[in-house]
Amino acid sequence: MFGGTDLISVISALIGARLARLRRLGDDGYTTETVVVIALLVAMAIAVLAIVTAKVIAKANSLNLG
Repeated sequence: MFGGTDLISVISALIGARLARLRRLGDDGYTTETVVVIALLVAMAIAVLAIVTAKVIAKANSLNLG
């Protein structure tokens, strides 16, 4: 799994690449604002998923099975 900084770097690179592609292609029906909003929502969802996963793994590791 990615670390916190690695995850942010990957998300930032993906957003940058997507925006660069949109600039090259022109208007494909989505405004840049829409793409940025969607990308931010995806980034927030990934962050929440990472936090929940970490908490579930921590809880599972704290269970005493013996």
